[in-house]
Amino acid sequence: NTELWIEYGEGKITKDELNRQRFFYPLQAVGVEDEALAEQFSKDFFAIIPTKSTLMPHAKEVLEYLAPKYNLYILSNGFRELQSCKMQSAGVDGYFKKVILSEDLGVLKPWPAIFNFALSATQSELRESLMIGDSWEADITGAHGVGMHQAFYNVTERTTFPFLPTYHIHSLKELMDLL
Repeated sequence: NTELWIEYGEGKITKDELNRQRFFYPLQAVGVEDEALAEQFSKDFFAIIPTKSTLMPHAKEVLEYLAPKYNLYILSNGFRELQSCKMQSAGVDGYFKKVILSEDLGVLKPWPAIFNFALSATQSELRESLMIGDSWEADITGAHGVGMHQAFYNVTERTTFPFLPTYHIHSLKELMDLL
């Protein structure tokens, strides 16, 4: 799945190809050449994922702390048909002033154009903006590339970095001390 998202981000495959292959590749890896089974996995995934309501630890508490103090926005490579449903199901949609999706612009994170578009669409100043993200490649590298501050939420315990992010956190709750 990670490799497919990289290819999608580089424009090498389409959204439909990503969704078609994301379950077929793992099946192939274990010797199952059943496209119908992969398609059923995909249908089930897209039916279930929007109903998931579990958040990362402390997410709601941190949103309640940040929302009255800052303008919060979503900048995502996620798909429109899932993003709003997932946010509603998790009960976080009301914390964000705007959701900007790469598929609407046709440019994915980490490309500078989407960050510049997001700044313009939200009437935000680069020097006053902070990208909080758990994807080093899409979120942190992208924000760094346009000169935006970044807070890397290191959920995978990554240990090597080509540069130091503005902030490096292991718990969302740490944002309450930083901001």
